[in-house]
Amino acid sequence: MGRKGGTALLAGLALVVSACGGGGESGGGGGGGTAPPAPPPAPPPSGAFYSVPRAENLSAAEVGTIIAQAAAQARASGASATIAVTDRVGNVLGVFAMPGAGATARISAAPNGDNIDAQGLEVPSAAAAIAKAITGAYLSSSGNAFSTRTASMIVQEHFPPAPSTAGLESGPLFGVQFSQLPCSDLAARASDGMVGPKRSPLGLAADPGGFPLYKNGVVVGGIGVMADGVYGFDPNVLDRDNDLDELIALAGTVGFEAPITIRADRIFADGTSLRYTDAAYSQVGAIGGASFAATPGALVAVAGYFGGGGLVAGATYGSEASGVRASLPSEFSLRDAFVLTNGMGAARFPVRGGTDAGDVATPISFAEARVILEEAFTIMSRARAQIRQPLDSRAEVTISLVDTRGAVLGIVRSPDAPIFGIDVSLQKARSANFFSAPFAAAEMQAASGEVPQFVSRARDFLGNPQALTGQFAFSDRATGNLARPYFPDGELGRPPGPFSRPIAQFNPFSTGLQSALIIGNLAQHLGFVTGAAPTDTPRNCTSLPVTPAGTSRLANGIQIFPGSVPIYRGNVLVGAIGVSGDGIDQDDMISFLGLHNGAQKAGTGIGNAPNAIRADRVLVQVGTRQVRLRYINCPFAPFLDTAAQNVCEGL
Repeated sequence: MGRKGGTALLAGLALVVSACGGGGESGGGGGGGTAPPAPPPAPPPSGAFYSVPRAENLSAAEVGTIIAQAAAQARASGASATIAVTDRVGNVLGVFAMPGAGATARISAAPNGDNIDAQGLEVPSAAAAIAKAITGAYLSSSGNAFSTRTASMIVQEHFPPAPSTAGLESGPLFGVQFSQLPCSDLAARASDGMVGPKRSPLGLAADPGGFPLYKNGVVVGGIGVMADGVYGFDPNVLDRDNDLDELIALAGTVGFEAPITIRADRIFADGTSLRYTDAAYSQVGAIGGASFAATPGALVAVAGYFGGGGLVAGATYGSEASGVRASLPSEFSLRDAFVLTNGMGAARFPVRGGTDAGDVATPISFAEARVILEEAFTIMSRARAQIRQPLDSRAEVTISLVDTRGAVLGIVRSPDAPIFGIDVSLQKARSANFFSAPFAAAEMQAASGEVPQFVSRARDFLGNPQALTGQFAFSDRATGNLARPYFPDGELGRPPGPFSRPIAQFNPFSTGLQSALIIGNLAQHLGFVTGAAPTDTPRNCTSLPVTPAGTSRLANGIQIFPGSVPIYRGNVLVGAIGVSGDGIDQDDMISFLGLHNGAQKAGTGIGNAPNAIRADRVLVQVGTRQVRLRYINCPFAPFLDTAAQNVCEGL
């Protein structure tokens, strides 16, 4: 079928690689087994709320063992695989191609065959394997272990996804796959010398075959495998798949397994147990003693990700070299805080005042930025976690603050928050700011490709010819309502939201405005990876007009699941706060209450949007009834230090 979105140039491209090493036969031996429970975490230091993960990392030899085990399983299965290993912050430690491994994989097509955005693309197998490995590492922590199968379960149009569950709302992390993008201005690049969370060539993966890797209960990286030639997702969690990529990747985790007690199937969302794997360790063949030196195949270079000259040791999370470390008292005032660093001792995103003095009368001040981040951090430290074990753990998230230009005014996180939330919290903050602003419609109309059409779709859908000109304050929950393939969310037979694809067109590789905004960047990047394009995508997602800083206001893309609110001074938008990492209702509460409490403490007139302009005042005519958008949703029994309920009511 034909392709829309300007990405036809990618079809049929093969990965350009250079080979080195390898050869010989691997050793035999036994394999399998499951990991013991995680060792109990060290108690927090006196006066602290959080424990810092133990200092662990993967050695180059361990990376070789992981690859050799996966390759041994592939041979036992009669398959050839491309295998990637990363550390916790996304550094690629090795990419290995077995003899006969396919150079490319094909992304799942649109349901109706009319491919758009990333649907149906042929992409490098190495890029798919790297994305899977990064997903396993980024979604996991010392309190939760999520695989790419877990990711598949939580990003689809119904949760849990299955033929019999149609009519239920979308997955809790609907849209998260379009994060960690290769064009992100936040994510570091292997070629630029920056430390810190690295980008992914395809965003986060929903294709089974990616797992986190653990040492002594601490997540140290991820493994991703591409062998079956299909980069897709699992539309039915009610059955058990015999997935080749998943079994091969699971074999690679032997000796580095996620602790049983924190795997996704021990974690519940809305009463539903998440899925970790359809493969079992009992299915793993004789991989014991597998030797990397004796494994047939070769390391391969992947432009922008891995040089191919040899296996690399992983960074120790929490060290300066990892790009994420404990804050200094001069960087953030509260104990337990972690920040992003440049690898040379300086915080990448220190707290600062707004950069938009030419756009708003009174930008967010340094003092206001600091108190908002402090109060949001305090709410997090009191909140009950949703996706962490043991039960009644404290929530762990990343918190981002931006001004109206999308410039970062500070990023702070707890010690063990999942890495994916760094980029996502910034996406959320920028999304809430952008869609609440008077410039949203004009900047979308000035963009290239399909993006301008979403303005007219939104105005027709809302029955408001002035929509997206600052009349209403949009949280990510509200914008997400408009980005679902059913409106209201999940209800069959209803129209798609104006920022979504129709359900006949929709799958996780084409969500609508979210994917349309960045498809040009993705096309350029994959062309660079394959050698078909001379230059990489800029460090700036979207074709929106640039601000005085030289990037768009959405320089790492948008996000469409909850966890952000815009910030106002009176009736004037001045920025936004975004939160991600530990349950969407928790994310909503930390952003909303953190801003409220910070505003109360600052006493400067800054705060949440006035009630009269919040998006939950917007009514949409659907058939014979009116449907109200949502703004925020705070969780039941949210705090560990009080039994208070309805903590957001009336604010």
